[in-house]
Amino acid sequence: MENRIEQRMQKLQEKGEKAFITYMTAGLPDMAGCKELIKAQEKAGTDVLELGIPFSDPVADGPVIQDASYKSIQLGTNLKKVLELMKEVRAEGVQLPIIFMMYYNTALYFGLEKFVEECIASGVDGLIIPDLPLEEQGELQQYLNKENAPILIELVSPVSAERVPKILENARGFVYCVSGMGVTGQSGNFHREILNYLASVKKVSKIPVMMGFGIEEAKDVAPMKDVIDGAIVGSHFIKLLEANDYKPEAAVEYCSKFKREINAL
Repeated sequence: MENRIEQRMQKLQEKGEKAFITYMTAGLPDMAGCKELIKAQEKAGTDVLELGIPFSDPVADGPVIQDASYKSIQLGTNLKKVLELMKEVRAEGVQLPIIFMMYYNTALYFGLEKFVEECIASGVDGLIIPDLPLEEQGELQQYLNKENAPILIELVSPVSAERVPKILENARGFVYCVSGMGVTGQSGNFHREILNYLASVKKVSKIPVMMGFGIEEAKDVAPMKDVIDGAIVGSHFIKLLEANDYKPEAAVEYCSKFKREINAL
């Protein structure tokens, strides 16, 4: 079966639409509530969901996602429970492409081969592992060659310039372009050369180019609309969910509005 992320990217390209991707921490407000939020985002037209596996030392994340990760860990969320959640949402008919955003130690401790097998069994479509550079992906990639295994989404940043062609040589799904230096959640604090940087990635990329970090509203990416193929919202989405007691209706309203507005830019 073709990967759900790649299927979605193909459909968006055919329709001439941009992608809207969200991030939320797994296990919040609890497992049942998390499941309802996943369904709400699919209903709202979200194209891909990053589901964050809570981790004690999330070095790429700012205070909002760090706090969400801590709260989820306190509730007892772990990789095994999130894999079970995935099996449930797939069994209940959810077809939304879902990526695990996680840190490498979590998969390594679980056992890489067993981790990939469980991802296949539970319908995980992709992995984002920000602390796993290209040169150290070999051990995991040998298991990701299995049929229906998740694809590894590559990240690049403004300091990746000379390495971008090599990083993207065999990349699949989309490329995640970090919009600035530092961690997630720095509202609107994009790199001063953001347009040149994104254009340089777009020039060599054979897959869609997504921009993430610091985005709150669709209008934030208006200056980049001719270069990017979509946007990723994480910290702001988590703050919105917290402010609305994790009500699915709030997720539907925000996601449908962002999706509509990014394609009207």
